[in-house]
Amino acid sequence: MKLTKRLHSCVQVEKDGHTLVIDPGAFSEPDAGLGADALLVTHEHPDHFDEGRLRAALDANPAAALWTLRSVAERMSAAYPGRVHTVGHGDTFTAAGFEVQVHGELHAEIHPDIPRVTNVGYLVEGSLFHPGDALTVPDAPVDTLMLPVHAPWNKIAEVVDYVREVKPRRAIDIHDAYLADIARPIYDTVLANLGGAPHGRLGAGESAAL
Repeated sequence: MKLTKRLHSCVQVEKDGHTLVIDPGAFSEPDAGLGADALLVTHEHPDHFDEGRLRAALDANPAAALWTLRSVAERMSAAYPGRVHTVGHGDTFTAAGFEVQVHGELHAEIHPDIPRVTNVGYLVEGSLFHPGDALTVPDAPVDTLMLPVHAPWNKIAEVVDYVREVKPRRAIDIHDAYLADIARPIYDTVLANLGGAPHGRLGAGESAAL
């Protein structure tokens, strides 16, 4: 598989001529979903779910379909009958030739006074795990962990402990639009020294072989 990082939490995965895109939200490029054969959305927050980007992708490819949780599916299904699939924790499905397992149920806590929305993570091809906005530990080995490094709901100690608990072969940053360039070396050093797994990041548009 080939992994391409898009802005913030959006990633693109390619295999055997098919393309899967996860979380083309409002912080990702306007064309982040275009070219996708399958689209996955982890939760309803706008930096992960942008209706316009999803509609553009589904309109551009009549064979493309969307897999997501109920709150997002309810907003998209009427316009795309038969192409929007609701999934939840424990589900498995095949999307454009990609085998996907669903892990997790709730968004990480931002503050006790803010209700937690549903959030699911996706383990793609038993290899790459995108947790959305949660520190979900799937009950399966993870080769490449897409690691939310900076958010209103986390701190670096929690990110380090998450890598330690998942024990991936490597971790690659996502959820990084909030992180100023001046702070990146600090995060890189802490994660490299304490996480227990090789840590790296890709710039928008950069790719890595999985």
